Order: sequence, then C-alpha cells, then structure tokens
Amino acid sequence: MNGVEEALFGRIGAVGPLSEGEYLGSDGLRYCRNCNTPTQCRVVFLGKERIVPCLCACGKEKEDLERKMEAERDRLYEIGRLKAAGIQDRHLLEWTFSDAEDTPVIRMARNYVRNWRKAKAENLGLLFWGDVGTGKSFAAACIANALIEMGVPVLMTNFSKMLNQMGGMYSDERFRYISSLSRFSLLIIDDLGIERSTDYAKEQVYSIVDERYKSGLPVIVTTNLTITDLRCPQQLGDARIYSRILEMCTPVHVPGKDRRAETGRTKQEIMKEVLMP
Repeated sequence: MNGVEEALFGRIGAVGPLSEGEYLGSDGLRYCRNCNTPTQCRVVFLGKERIVPCLCACGKEKEDLERKMEAERDRLYEIGRLKAAGIQDRHLLEWTFSDAEDTPVIRMARNYVRNWRKAKAENLGLLFWGDVGTGKSFAAACIANALIEMGVPVLMTNFSKMLNQMGGMYSDERFRYISSLSRFSLLIIDDLGIERSTDYAKEQVYSIVDERYKSGLPVIVTTNLTITDLRCPQQLGDARIYSRILEMCTPVHVPGKDRRAETGRTKQEIMKEVLMP
C-alpha cells in the first residue's frame, strides 16, 4: 500500500473518541447505544484489515427515511411542474376521481388510467361526446389529474387557445409549436367545435391532429357535436379533422342532464334566501 492509500485509510479510520451515543464492544468495535448495532466494521484491502466507520441500523433507517423524503419532495415538485405546464384552466385541477360519481363513463375513465401504459403503447384515444354540461370535460380532467399524479406529462387545452397562441407566429414558429406538443404523453382537446371555422383555423387544427397522429401519441377529445356530425360533416375542412380524430379515438357517449343548468337553478334558490329571507 502506497503513501496515498495509507493517508486515505488513515482519514477514514480516524473517528476520534467515543461519542455519548456509542460504546465499545467486546470485539473492539464501536456500537450504537440506541440500536446496539456496530458503527464500525472491519474491511480487508490489499491483504490488510482496517476498521472503518459504518452506519448502524438506526442510522441506516434514518438515511433511508431522508432519502424517501427527498424523493417525495422531488415527486411533488415534478407533479407541480407538470400541473403548471399541462392544466391551463386552474379550476380543472379540482376535478378528480375522488369527487366523481360512480357512472359507466367514470369507470371507463378510471380503467383508461389503470391501463395507461397499453393505451399509450397502442395509441388509444377517447372521444367524449354528448350534450352540454353532461360531464365530458370533468371525465377528461379526472384522467389528466390522475395521470399527472403518476408523473405523466399531460396537456389539457382547446383549439381556440392553441390558435390564439399561434396567431402571431410565422410558419416555422407554428411548426415548432405543433411539434413541441409531442413532449406531452397525452394531449386532451376540450370542446372540439367551438374554435373559429375559417380555412386558416381548420388548416392549423388539422396540422395539430395530424402531427399527433404521426407522433404515435394518444389524444382525448371532448365535444358537444353528435356522432353524426362527426361522421358526416358538411364541410370538407371539418371532414379531414373529424376523420383523423375518429381514427385515433374511440367514441364514448356521455349521457345525462345539463349539470350546469341544475347548478344555476340551485344557486338561484339560494340567492332567493339571501335576498328575500
């Protein structure tokens, strides 16, 4: 062993006097008074035995706990980052499975999350369609929040917002913007059909959908359009978009009454009690 190695092992083995939490065992090693396991161990290096510090059982437990706490902090930070990047409307963060009724649509949404790896690998998307206020966006947001909690990058937006973001861009900037959507494992397009219906808007919408198709990544779409509207559109520009979406997404009808109208009526009754007690 050369001088450098001697100096190194000398520094490692130099543990100083016994601390209050240690005692000297009959084997010549130091032990922890708390867990009665050694804080020193013997190692052989280049044929020579050395006594070096090591972690006792409670020291290892503390280190493991600190490592888990650090990992949890990192996980929560990453989830916060994913939510900030992927959920553009803050109220959507409150729409989770924990607040959902046990309906066939919600059960399908839960199963989509449970089988996410297969859904992603097979590029399996969903198309939630139905009347206004039946819970289509709610089901999609539940999926988004559940996957983000699993560390999956998800973007939930709508074509109107995307078109507004692209409005001041040159063609190469629009191309880079559309390509950048591939960093999200799942893209959720809310309220298909509310966007502008100009030829330019339809061309950009088709580019977004087609790029997603070519990237092999799934998309979830919600819409108030009927399945007949989607399968038999009147405009050629719409036909290209809807055909591609139907190729990528399995239609799921979301039945029910307009929950927004019911909420509005409930608030009106409460307001009557406030204004006219």
